[in-house]
Formats: sequence, C-alpha cells, structure tokens
Amino acid sequence: MSNLATHTATKAIVEKYGFNFTKSLGQNFLVDGNILRKIVDGADIGSDDIVFEIGTGIGTLTSELARRAKKVVAIEIDSRLIPILSETLSEFDNVEIINQDILKVDLPALVREHSPDQKIKVVANLPYYITTPIIMRFLEEGIALSSMVIMIQKEVADRIAAKPSTKAYGSLSVAIQYYADSRIIAKAPKGAFVPPPNVDSSVLRIDVKQDKGVDLMDSDLFFEVVKGSFSKRRKTILNSLSTYGDFEKEIIEKALEASGIDPKRRGETLTILEFASLSNQIYCLRRETPNK
Repeated sequence: MSNLATHTATKAIVEKYGFNFTKSLGQNFLVDGNILRKIVDGADIGSDDIVFEIGTGIGTLTSELARRAKKVVAIEIDSRLIPILSETLSEFDNVEIINQDILKVDLPALVREHSPDQKIKVVANLPYYITTPIIMRFLEEGIALSSMVIMIQKEVADRIAAKPSTKAYGSLSVAIQYYADSRIIAKAPKGAFVPPPNVDSSVLRIDVKQDKGVDLMDSDLFFEVVKGSFSKRRKTILNSLSTYGDFEKEIIEKALEASGIDPKRRGETLTILEFASLSNQIYCLRRETPNK
C-alpha cells in the first residue's frame, strides 16, 4: 500500500474501517514520513535481519520494516486492527502479526520460534504507558537481542540516556546502562502523531552490550542498591541507603569506605562501576556478618 505516514492516508484508512482510538492502549499513529525514515534508517535494517515490532497501529512502520528486513514479527494487542493490517500489509509475505499482549506473551519462546539462529532487532513506536516494562522484558529475560530503536516519551528517553550528575540520571538510567548503551537519534513533536499525544517524543537507540563490563556478586542486590540510592535524591547516599529496605547503616558506611566513595555524595553522582563496587562490598560484608 502507498505511504501511510500522512494525515490523509491515516485518516482514510481509519474512517474506512470505523476505527476509534483507545486512549488506554496509548494509540497514537505516526503521520510524519521524515521521522519514520529516521526510525528505520537508525535501526540499520538489512535483508537478513529479523525484526520484532510492538504495537503496529495501521502498519505504517511495519510496512517500511518489511521492505528492508528478512522477516517482521509484529505483536499487536488490539484485535480491531487485524483487518486493517490485512489490507495495509497485503503486499508483504514476510510479516507475521501476533494478536497478543507483549507483557503476557512467552517472549523467549516467541523469539526462539521465529529467530532460532540469530539475534533479533526491535523497532517500535511503543505505547508510552508500558514503555519501561517492555524494554526491561527484552533486556532481562535472556532474549537474543542485538538492538532496539524505539519511539518513546521524550522524558523517558532523556532518563534512559542520562549521564551521572545530571537531573535526568536515575535508577532507570543505571538499569539500562547495565545491559546496553543508549543514545537519542531523533525527536518528534506532538504533531507527528494522530491523535497527538500530550507529550513530545524521542527516538532512542539501545545497543545491547556483548560484555557488560561490570562484575556483580549479586545482581538483585545491585539493583536494590541503585533504587535505594535514588530513593531520596536530596539526601546523601549514606542517608538514602540507610533508610531504604533492610540496609544497615553500619554496613553501608563500611561498604562506602571500602569502595572509596565519599558518604556525603548523592546517588546521582555515582557511575555504574561505583554502584557495582558498592553492591559487591555490601554483599561481602553481609556474608561476614550473616545477622545483618
């Protein structure tokens, strides 16, 4: 089908099928061809690539991916869009639509089924209300993933790509950085969508690290330390951690000293390597004092 990334084409197909947008599903369809090209170009899609898309809309991005990729696996929760996709994607034989909830589907099994021998790429205009859970599913569940290029809320993209000692830097920044490198490759104003969302958007590229470069004795503890360190941003890291969860102040003090971290620093100034060192020291100290 002809280019869908215009107000006219999108309006025509939506009206033809009597489709009504569902706000609770975060449905905002891209109608800016320039931004569409930036997404697809930024994903570096080749003829051998297997691409997963989450949230197809009317197939605007899907069709562009299908023109470049070996195969596109598109996961769409809204069954009302399936007949529309049958029309807009009718020229492609390399697209499979899966009418399921991305947060409930057996994602590792789905990836193994469609891409048993190679890593996948994720390219998507993500529903903003479930952006972080989707990203973390792909990063945490052992998916054979090489990269993600995703349209998300600008504020969230800024947080993910943030560096230490900046206002946007937080637990999400560190969590993503543990698994991958990220950078913002494009921005999209509200008017690039129908209906326009309440916020501006950014296109974020996430490249999964082959080697995390961080050795953790206990990854769960690491993420708890990160969350605790940002729990009270105006407090020192010592005070933040000492009043978070079951952390003991005495152990935190010793761990900070052993890691060479000034207890008066704030959590947002620590690098991922410093968080790793701190969590490893806490782990060792707890083993030495089991009652703690």
